[in-house]
Amino acid sequence: MTERLYYTSDATQGTAQVLSCTDEPDGRYAIVLDKTLFHPQGGGQPADRGEIAGIRVESVVQRGESVIHILPEPLAIGEATILVDAETRTLHSRWHSAGHLIGYAAERHGWQPIKAHHWPGEGKVTFIAGEGAVVPDSEMLLASIEAWISAGLLRHVEVESDRRKVRFGDLPAYLCGGTHVTNLRNIDKLVISSIKQKKGQLTISYLLP
Repeated sequence: MTERLYYTSDATQGTAQVLSCTDEPDGRYAIVLDKTLFHPQGGGQPADRGEIAGIRVESVVQRGESVIHILPEPLAIGEATILVDAETRTLHSRWHSAGHLIGYAAERHGWQPIKAHHWPGEGKVTFIAGEGAVVPDSEMLLASIEAWISAGLLRHVEVESDRRKVRFGDLPAYLCGGTHVTNLRNIDKLVISSIKQKKGQLTISYLLP
């Protein structure tokens, strides 16, 4: 089991122990560390980028309880430096946090989020109707979202028995394994690009200019 340091830390560099290095079918190598700062692809968020021992990390995925780092070269067992690309981490954190705000805003109009996609340029959250749900327009949603961003609500993280909850200010906590901004002002501006209703579901797409 890989200890996920990014659950409670925003650090982008450190050291870890290489526990195993195995061949992948495509000729690359799967690296397991005792702990990692790299967020794997999943939960609607793309993987972090960066390096381990100076070698570029080409992919990060989850397999069972382990985070697997895919490298083009093998690594020796033992201590290695880990470096996450800070610019990419910030970008992914902004998009993921923006998705949470879409969720909060739509919940105020009776919609419950069921899935989300927080990839840069492709942000969207899908909802099902709760009791008394009303289809909101972008102005209704942005009235809440822009107020939260302007207020600079701070991120709070709680981890209990590997269950991680993330919230901003006094807004509800979501079970979430992704990375997020520490202050909602870091999102800057959010644009709602479309609101579509189909087969009882509502999909809200968003952009960060």
